[in-house]
Amino acid sequence: MTIPVSIITCPECGHSETETMPTDACQWFYDCKNCGTLLKPKKGDCCVYCSYGSVACPPIQEGNSC
Repeated sequence: MTIPVSIITCPECGHSETETMPTDACQWFYDCKNCGTLLKPKKGDCCVYCSYGSVACPPIQEGNSC
């Protein structure tokens, strides 16, 4: 079962936000709603949810690649 929601945490200010992830694609950018920092995936990760989220993105959860 795929978990569609992740808590994404900004590495700059520590702000956390609950977001619904796209189910058919990876999200490469995310603007922190607190400090405005543009988050990008860490090297080796496919998306911002895999880097900064509480749950990996749906394609990864399903065993696929982005």
